[in-house]
Amino acid sequence: MMRAGNAGEILDGNAAAGLLTDVFDTDVTALIAVCAGCGAAAPFAETVVELDEAAAIVRCRSCTHTLLTVLRQGQEVRVVIGMLGELVRR
Repeated sequence: MMRAGNAGEILDGNAAAGLLTDVFDTDVTALIAVCAGCGAAAPFAETVVELDEAAAIVRCRSCTHTLLTVLRQGQEVRVVIGMLGELVRR
């Protein structure tokens, strides 16, 4: 997988779960993330996350498209949807 020159750690979807739990009011790790790029469907916990102090970039493990980006600034959390087709609770 290509990595941005200024990216922090490369982790799994659990790394972004804390930030997104407040936004979605649920444990997102068990939700199924469907990539609109390749159609892969897998638990959010299995995504690839590039994490630094300002953002978490969540990528599809199958095709590396950016599913969503979580931006942090102080207490504000902003989610920018990319190639995330849907989040499914089963």
